[in-house]
Amino acid sequence: MPGNAVILLSGGLDSATTLALAAEQGFACYALTVRYGQRHAVELQAAERVAAALGVRRHEIVDLDLRAFGGSALTAEIDVPKDRTVAAMTEEIPVTYVPARNTIFLALALAWAETLPAYDLFVGVNAVDYSGYPDCRPAFIEAFGHLANVATKAGIEDGRFRIHAPLIDLSKTEIIREGLRLGVDYGLTHSCYDPDPSGRPCERCDSCHIRAEAFAALGTVDPARV
Repeated sequence: MPGNAVILLSGGLDSATTLALAAEQGFACYALTVRYGQRHAVELQAAERVAAALGVRRHEIVDLDLRAFGGSALTAEIDVPKDRTVAAMTEEIPVTYVPARNTIFLALALAWAETLPAYDLFVGVNAVDYSGYPDCRPAFIEAFGHLANVATKAGIEDGRFRIHAPLIDLSKTEIIREGLRLGVDYGLTHSCYDPDPSGRPCERCDSCHIRAEAFAALGTVDPARV
């Protein structure tokens, strides 16, 4: 029978869908959000809304300011790319990549999981509709699973840690379709890389374009845009 699970929850539609999938599988869900100095801090409010709506056992927001390092359009004064074609999005790893972000986040999730205890970690990474972020690829997820079981007391004693990335091979359209099946309210989520001061999406960054195209492909109105 499923036990506790730690789910990385950013407030975006991928992590919301992942949380709903973990809950459907019967896990007792503990949601972890990181306030890492991101430009789109409005997503923290979205994470709180999603956690409340999906009834997690506990939601922790951890402060870890990656602006100290910068190196990304999300953590430094670097322009977020706008109005790019699909071809341009896939040419190279974009400047919205945050160095080692998912490694850091999963390490935090692992630390919390060991104390609960929880042996299942969920992350909403996707290798299809994003620009080849290194820490969204299957090889990374597999490698971190090995790390979890050699880097922790619980892993050494039990070897039971599992890293779940249920969306990794799905398109954004497929992810939204799955979330709608699960009853996810995407009006609670936030995806934009560069929202205005009031939190409204720019509708021009890569993330906004991918989200809009996916809802359009389903013939469904994005509730966050209503």
